[in-house]
Amino acid sequence: MSTAPRLTALDALHRSLGATMTDFAGWDMPLRYASERDEHNAVRTRAGLFDLSHMGEITLTGPEAVKVLDHALVGNISTVGVGRARYTHICQEDGGILDDLIVYRLGETEFMVVANASNAQVVLDAITERAAGFDAEVRDDRDAYALIAVQGPESPGILKSLTDADLDGLKYYAGLPGTVAGVPALIARTGYTGEDGFELFVAPEHAVELWQALTAAGAGVGLVPAGLSCRDTLRLEAGMPLYGHELTTSLTPFDAGLGRVVKFEKEGDFVGRAALEAAAEKAAANPPRKLVGLIAEGRRVPRAGFPVVSDGKVIGEVTSGAPSPTLGKPIAMAYVDAAHAAPGTSGVGVDIRGTHEPYEVVALPFYKRQK
Repeated sequence: MSTAPRLTALDALHRSLGATMTDFAGWDMPLRYASERDEHNAVRTRAGLFDLSHMGEITLTGPEAVKVLDHALVGNISTVGVGRARYTHICQEDGGILDDLIVYRLGETEFMVVANASNAQVVLDAITERAAGFDAEVRDDRDAYALIAVQGPESPGILKSLTDADLDGLKYYAGLPGTVAGVPALIARTGYTGEDGFELFVAPEHAVELWQALTAAGAGVGLVPAGLSCRDTLRLEAGMPLYGHELTTSLTPFDAGLGRVVKFEKEGDFVGRAALEAAAEKAAANPPRKLVGLIAEGRRVPRAGFPVVSDGKVIGEVTSGAPSPTLGKPIAMAYVDAAHAAPGTSGVGVDIRGTHEPYEVVALPFYKRQK
Protein backbone atom coordinates (compact mmCIF):
# COMPACT_ATOMS: atom_id res chain seq x y z
CA MET A 1 0.00 0.00 0.00
CA SER A 2 1.51 3.31 -1.05
CA THR A 3 1.06 6.39 1.10
CA ALA A 4 0.99 9.87 -0.35
CA PRO A 5 4.03 12.00 0.54
CA ARG A 6 3.57 14.58 3.27
CA LEU A 7 3.30 18.24 2.28
CA THR A 8 5.00 21.16 4.00
CA ALA A 9 3.14 24.36 4.82
CA LEU A 10 4.86 25.94 1.80
CA ASP A 11 3.77 23.30 -0.74
CA ALA A 12 1.35 25.49 -2.72
CA LEU A 13 3.88 28.32 -2.78
CA HIS A 14 6.60 26.05 -4.20
CA ARG A 15 4.25 24.94 -6.96
CA SER A 16 3.31 28.53 -7.74
CA LEU A 17 7.03 29.23 -8.21
CA GLY A 18 7.28 26.39 -10.74
CA ALA A 19 9.34 24.11 -8.54
CA THR A 20 10.21 20.60 -9.67
CA MET A 21 8.99 18.50 -6.76
CA THR A 22 10.37 15.17 -5.57
CA ASP A 23 9.56 12.60 -2.90
CA PHE A 24 12.25 12.88 -0.25
CA ALA A 25 12.03 10.80 2.93
CA GLY A 26 8.26 10.65 2.59
CA TRP A 27 7.85 14.38 1.93
CA ASP A 28 7.06 16.19 -1.32
CA MET A 29 9.95 18.66 -1.52
CA PRO A 30 11.25 21.19 -4.07
CA LEU A 31 14.23 19.76 -5.96
CA ARG A 32 14.88 22.92 -7.95
CA TYR A 33 12.97 25.99 -9.12
CA ALA A 34 14.92 26.73 -12.30
CA SER A 35 18.65 26.03 -12.67
CA GLU A 36 20.25 24.19 -9.78
CA ARG A 37 23.62 25.66 -10.80
CA ASP A 38 22.19 29.17 -10.60
CA GLU A 39 20.65 28.39 -7.20
CA HIS A 40 23.98 27.00 -5.97
CA ASN A 41 25.92 30.06 -7.17
CA ALA A 42 23.34 32.39 -5.63
CA VAL A 43 23.93 30.84 -2.20
CA ARG A 44 27.70 31.10 -2.63
CA THR A 45 27.65 34.74 -3.76
CA ARG A 46 24.33 36.23 -2.59
CA ALA A 47 21.62 34.25 -0.78
CA GLY A 48 19.22 31.34 -1.15
CA LEU A 49 15.95 30.52 0.59
CA PHE A 50 15.23 26.89 1.55
CA ASP A 51 12.21 25.03 2.90
CA LEU A 52 13.54 22.48 5.41
CA SER A 53 10.23 21.68 7.06
CA HIS A 54 10.81 17.96 6.51
CA MET A 55 13.42 17.86 9.30
CA GLY A 56 12.36 16.15 12.53
CA GLU A 57 12.07 18.21 15.73
CA ILE A 58 11.98 16.38 19.07
CA THR A 59 11.59 18.35 22.33
CA LEU A 60 12.84 17.18 25.70
CA THR A 61 11.77 18.90 28.91
CA GLY A 62 12.07 18.18 32.60
CA PRO A 63 14.63 18.12 35.43
CA GLU A 64 16.55 15.21 33.91
CA ALA A 65 16.24 16.11 30.22
CA VAL A 66 19.98 16.75 29.99
CA LYS A 67 20.72 13.38 31.64
CA VAL A 68 18.55 11.67 29.01
CA LEU A 69 20.54 13.30 26.22
CA ASP A 70 23.92 12.55 27.81
CA HIS A 71 22.83 8.90 28.09
CA ALA A 72 21.17 8.66 24.65
CA LEU A 73 23.72 10.58 22.54
CA VAL A 74 27.51 10.43 22.23
CA GLY A 75 28.03 14.15 22.94
CA ASN A 76 28.40 15.95 26.26
CA ILE A 77 25.13 17.87 26.21
CA SER A 78 25.42 19.04 29.82
CA THR A 79 28.16 21.45 28.70
CA VAL A 80 25.94 23.16 26.10
CA GLY A 81 24.96 26.61 27.36
CA VAL A 82 21.42 27.97 27.13
CA GLY A 83 21.00 29.48 23.67
CA ARG A 84 23.73 27.35 22.12
CA ALA A 85 23.60 24.31 19.82
CA ARG A 86 25.80 21.28 19.27
CA TYR A 87 26.38 18.82 16.45
CA THR A 88 26.38 15.22 17.68
CA HIS A 89 25.45 11.61 16.84
CA ILE A 90 23.04 9.05 18.21
CA CYS A 91 24.52 5.55 17.97
CA GLN A 92 23.43 1.96 18.37
CA GLU A 93 24.81 -0.21 21.17
CA ASP A 94 27.37 -1.54 18.65
CA GLY A 95 28.54 2.01 17.86
CA GLY A 96 26.87 2.26 14.46
CA ILE A 97 25.49 5.71 13.65
CA LEU A 98 21.68 5.97 13.76
CA ASP A 99 21.73 9.64 12.78
CA ASP A 100 23.62 12.89 13.07
CA LEU A 101 21.78 15.59 14.98
CA ILE A 102 21.80 19.18 16.10
CA VAL A 103 20.76 19.73 19.73
CA TYR A 104 19.60 23.20 20.79
CA ARG A 105 19.46 24.10 24.49
CA LEU A 106 16.41 26.33 24.69
CA GLY A 107 16.44 26.59 28.51
CA GLU A 108 17.96 24.98 31.58
CA THR A 109 15.55 22.04 31.29
CA GLU A 110 14.40 22.33 27.67
CA PHE A 111 16.13 21.00 24.57
CA MET A 112 15.25 20.58 20.91
CA VAL A 113 16.82 17.76 18.92
CA VAL A 114 16.72 18.12 15.13
CA ALA A 115 17.00 14.84 13.23
CA ASN A 116 17.23 14.11 9.52
CA ALA A 117 13.86 13.59 7.86
CA SER A 118 14.63 10.00 6.89
CA ASN A 119 15.57 9.09 10.47
CA ALA A 120 13.16 11.23 12.50
CA GLN A 121 10.97 8.33 13.65
CA VAL A 122 13.96 6.12 14.43
CA VAL A 123 15.55 8.88 16.51
CA LEU A 124 12.27 9.67 18.29
CA ASP A 125 11.78 6.00 19.15
CA ALA A 126 15.38 5.59 20.35
CA ILE A 127 15.35 8.69 22.56
CA THR A 128 11.94 7.77 23.99
CA GLU A 129 13.20 4.29 24.85
CA ARG A 130 16.42 5.63 26.34
CA ALA A 131 14.50 8.18 28.46
CA ALA A 132 12.82 5.41 30.47
CA GLY A 133 13.44 5.89 34.18
CA PHE A 134 14.47 9.55 33.85
CA ASP A 135 12.36 12.50 35.04
CA ALA A 136 11.87 13.98 31.58
CA GLU A 137 9.29 14.18 28.82
CA VAL A 138 10.06 13.43 25.16
CA ARG A 139 7.70 15.11 22.70
CA ASP A 140 7.32 14.63 18.97
CA ASP A 141 7.21 18.20 17.63
CA ARG A 142 7.54 17.44 13.93
CA ASP A 143 4.13 18.99 13.22
CA ALA A 144 4.76 22.00 15.46
CA TYR A 145 7.36 23.63 13.22
CA ALA A 146 8.00 24.81 9.72
CA LEU A 147 11.70 25.40 9.07
CA ILE A 148 12.95 28.04 6.64
CA ALA A 149 16.65 28.66 6.02
CA VAL A 150 18.26 31.71 4.46
CA GLN A 151 21.88 30.99 3.53
CA GLY A 152 24.64 32.97 1.88
CA PRO A 153 26.76 36.09 2.38
CA GLU A 154 23.77 38.44 2.04
CA SER A 155 21.67 36.53 4.60
CA PRO A 156 22.63 38.62 7.68
CA GLY A 157 21.61 41.83 5.95
CA ILE A 158 18.35 40.34 4.70
CA LEU A 159 17.40 39.08 8.16
CA LYS A 160 18.48 42.27 9.94
CA SER A 161 15.96 44.22 7.88
CA LEU A 162 13.15 42.06 9.32
CA THR A 163 14.11 41.62 12.98
CA ASP A 164 15.42 43.53 15.96
CA ALA A 165 17.03 40.38 17.37
CA ASP A 166 20.77 40.73 18.09
CA LEU A 167 22.11 38.94 15.03
CA ASP A 168 25.60 40.41 15.46
CA GLY A 169 25.80 38.78 18.88
CA LEU A 170 24.43 35.46 17.61
CA LYS A 171 27.36 33.07 17.24
CA TYR A 172 27.65 30.10 14.90
CA TYR A 173 25.76 27.15 16.42
CA ALA A 174 23.59 29.33 18.61
CA GLY A 175 19.91 30.25 18.65
CA LEU A 176 17.67 32.84 20.21
CA PRO A 177 13.93 33.53 20.29
CA GLY A 178 12.75 36.59 18.42
CA THR A 179 10.37 37.84 15.80
CA VAL A 180 11.09 37.98 12.07
CA ALA A 181 8.69 40.07 9.99
CA GLY A 182 6.37 39.99 13.00
CA VAL A 183 6.43 36.19 13.15
CA PRO A 184 7.60 34.51 16.40
CA ALA A 185 10.65 32.38 15.59
CA LEU A 186 13.60 30.52 16.99
CA ILE A 187 16.46 32.12 15.06
CA ALA A 188 19.42 29.72 14.76
CA ARG A 189 22.77 30.47 13.15
CA THR A 190 23.34 27.02 11.72
CA GLY A 191 23.37 25.64 8.21
CA TYR A 192 24.41 22.97 5.78
CA THR A 193 25.85 24.96 2.90
CA GLY A 194 29.29 26.12 4.02
CA GLU A 195 28.02 29.71 4.08
CA ASP A 196 26.87 32.01 6.86
CA GLY A 197 23.14 31.76 7.33
CA PHE A 198 20.16 31.24 9.56
CA GLU A 199 17.47 28.64 10.13
CA LEU A 200 14.11 29.91 11.32
CA PHE A 201 11.80 27.60 13.26
CA VAL A 202 8.23 28.94 13.12
CA ALA A 203 4.66 27.70 13.50
CA PRO A 204 3.47 26.19 10.18
CA GLU A 205 0.65 28.75 9.86
CA HIS A 206 3.28 31.53 9.67
CA ALA A 207 5.51 29.87 7.07
CA VAL A 208 4.06 31.45 3.91
CA GLU A 209 4.02 34.93 5.46
CA LEU A 210 7.66 34.60 6.54
CA TRP A 211 8.81 33.18 3.19
CA GLN A 212 7.17 36.06 1.35
CA ALA A 213 8.69 38.65 3.70
CA LEU A 214 12.17 37.16 3.24
CA THR A 215 11.68 37.04 -0.53
CA ALA A 216 10.74 40.73 -0.60
CA ALA A 217 13.60 41.72 1.72
CA GLY A 218 16.12 39.85 -0.42
CA ALA A 219 14.88 40.97 -3.81
CA GLY A 220 17.41 43.78 -4.10
CA VAL A 221 20.43 41.61 -3.28
CA GLY A 222 19.72 38.59 -5.46
CA LEU A 223 18.03 36.17 -3.06
CA VAL A 224 16.51 33.18 -4.89
CA PRO A 225 14.46 30.17 -3.75
CA ALA A 226 16.72 27.12 -3.62
CA GLY A 227 15.89 23.40 -3.70
CA LEU A 228 17.32 20.17 -2.37
CA SER A 229 19.50 19.60 -5.43
CA CYS A 230 21.73 22.63 -4.84
CA ARG A 231 21.64 21.98 -1.09
CA ASP A 232 23.37 18.70 -1.86
CA THR A 233 26.11 20.21 -4.03
CA LEU A 234 26.64 23.01 -1.48
CA ARG A 235 27.10 20.57 1.43
CA LEU A 236 29.31 18.33 -0.72
CA GLU A 237 31.66 21.23 -1.54
CA ALA A 238 31.72 22.07 2.18
CA GLY A 239 32.67 18.46 3.04
CA MET A 240 29.57 17.96 5.19
CA PRO A 241 28.37 14.37 5.62
CA LEU A 242 24.93 13.19 4.51
CA TYR A 243 23.23 10.38 6.38
CA GLY A 244 22.86 7.30 4.19
CA HIS A 245 25.99 8.27 2.26
CA GLU A 246 28.93 9.21 4.52
CA LEU A 247 27.13 8.07 7.69
CA THR A 248 25.35 4.72 8.19
CA THR A 249 24.63 2.16 10.89
CA SER A 250 27.59 0.12 9.59
CA LEU A 251 30.00 2.95 10.48
CA THR A 252 31.00 4.39 13.83
CA PRO A 253 31.85 8.10 14.23
CA PHE A 254 35.52 7.03 14.27
CA ASP A 255 35.14 5.27 10.92
CA ALA A 256 33.65 8.49 9.54
CA GLY A 257 36.50 10.67 10.81
CA LEU A 258 34.14 12.27 13.31
CA GLY A 259 35.44 10.71 16.50
CA ARG A 260 35.69 14.21 17.97
CA VAL A 261 31.92 14.22 18.57
CA VAL A 262 32.23 11.26 20.98
CA LYS A 263 32.86 12.54 24.51
CA PHE A 264 34.13 9.71 26.70
CA GLU A 265 34.94 12.18 29.50
CA LYS A 266 31.30 12.90 30.31
CA GLU A 267 29.77 11.50 33.47
CA GLY A 268 27.86 8.24 33.42
CA ASP A 269 27.37 5.59 30.80
CA PHE A 270 25.93 6.24 27.36
CA VAL A 271 24.54 3.97 24.69
CA GLY A 272 27.39 2.54 22.62
CA ARG A 273 30.24 3.61 24.95
CA ALA A 274 32.01 0.22 25.13
CA ALA A 275 31.83 -0.36 21.38
CA LEU A 276 32.99 3.18 20.66
CA GLU A 277 35.94 2.88 23.04
CA ALA A 278 37.02 -0.20 21.09
CA ALA A 279 36.47 1.64 17.78
CA ALA A 280 38.59 4.55 18.99
CA GLU A 281 41.47 2.24 19.90
CA LYS A 282 41.23 0.45 16.56
CA ALA A 283 41.15 3.73 14.61
CA ALA A 284 44.20 5.05 16.49
CA ALA A 285 46.25 1.88 16.05
CA ASN A 286 45.28 0.82 12.56
CA PRO A 287 43.02 3.29 10.79
CA PRO A 288 40.63 1.60 8.37
CA ARG A 289 39.40 3.52 5.37
CA LYS A 290 39.43 7.30 5.61
CA LEU A 291 36.98 9.81 4.20
CA VAL A 292 38.70 11.94 1.55
CA GLY A 293 37.88 14.34 -1.22
CA LEU A 294 38.37 13.46 -4.89
CA ILE A 295 38.59 16.00 -7.73
CA ALA A 296 38.20 14.77 -11.29
CA GLU A 297 40.83 15.41 -13.92
CA GLY A 298 38.19 14.79 -16.59
CA ARG A 299 34.49 15.59 -16.94
CA ARG A 300 32.77 12.34 -15.94
CA VAL A 301 30.77 12.54 -12.71
CA PRO A 302 31.22 9.87 -10.02
CA ARG A 303 28.18 8.66 -8.10
CA ALA A 304 27.62 6.97 -4.75
CA GLY A 305 28.69 3.33 -4.82
CA PHE A 306 31.26 3.67 -7.62
CA PRO A 307 34.55 1.86 -6.76
CA VAL A 308 37.72 3.85 -6.12
CA VAL A 309 40.71 2.08 -7.68
CA SER A 310 44.50 2.11 -7.80
CA ASP A 311 46.74 -0.19 -9.85
CA GLY A 312 43.67 -2.13 -10.92
CA LYS A 313 42.59 -2.87 -7.34
CA VAL A 314 39.56 -1.54 -5.50
CA ILE A 315 40.76 0.66 -2.61
CA GLY A 316 37.51 2.35 -1.64
CA GLU A 317 34.05 3.53 -2.58
CA VAL A 318 32.46 6.83 -3.52
CA THR A 319 29.84 7.99 -1.01
CA SER A 320 28.71 11.22 -2.75
CA GLY A 321 29.57 12.74 -6.10
CA ALA A 322 28.39 15.64 -8.27
CA PRO A 323 29.57 18.39 -10.58
CA SER A 324 30.95 21.24 -8.45
CA PRO A 325 29.71 24.63 -9.70
CA THR A 326 32.33 26.41 -7.58
CA LEU A 327 35.34 24.34 -8.69
CA GLY A 328 34.06 23.75 -12.22
CA LYS A 329 34.91 20.04 -12.02
CA PRO A 330 33.25 16.85 -10.79
CA ILE A 331 34.01 16.10 -7.14
CA ALA A 332 33.33 13.25 -4.74
CA MET A 333 33.69 12.14 -1.17
CA ALA A 334 34.90 8.58 -0.74
CA TYR A 335 36.14 6.16 1.88
CA VAL A 336 39.55 4.88 0.77
CA ASP A 337 42.19 2.64 2.32
CA ALA A 338 44.44 4.63 4.65
CA ALA A 339 47.48 3.95 2.43
CA HIS A 340 45.87 5.98 -0.36
CA ALA A 341 44.24 8.69 1.77
CA ALA A 342 46.99 11.31 1.90
CA PRO A 343 46.31 14.43 -0.20
CA GLY A 344 48.22 14.23 -3.48
CA THR A 345 48.36 10.41 -3.56
CA SER A 346 48.98 9.49 -7.18
CA GLY A 347 47.42 6.79 -9.30
CA VAL A 348 43.93 6.98 -7.80
CA GLY A 349 40.89 6.71 -10.03
CA VAL A 350 37.17 6.04 -9.99
CA ASP A 351 35.69 3.15 -11.94
CA ILE A 352 32.93 4.85 -13.93
CA ARG A 353 31.13 2.13 -15.86
CA GLY A 354 34.29 0.18 -16.58
CA THR A 355 36.63 3.10 -17.27
CA HIS A 356 39.13 4.13 -14.60
CA GLU A 357 38.90 7.92 -14.59
CA PRO A 358 41.83 9.72 -12.88
CA TYR A 359 41.12 11.67 -9.69
CA GLU A 360 43.19 13.84 -7.36
CA VAL A 361 42.99 12.99 -3.64
CA VAL A 362 42.46 16.14 -1.56
CA ALA A 363 41.69 17.04 2.03
CA LEU A 364 38.14 18.01 2.89
CA PRO A 365 36.43 20.40 2.56
CA PHE A 366 36.67 21.33 -1.10
CA TYR A 367 35.38 24.82 -0.31
CA LYS A 368 35.78 27.06 2.72
CA ARG A 369 34.23 30.50 2.83
CA GLN A 370 36.28 33.57 3.61
CA LYS A 371 35.36 34.78 7.09
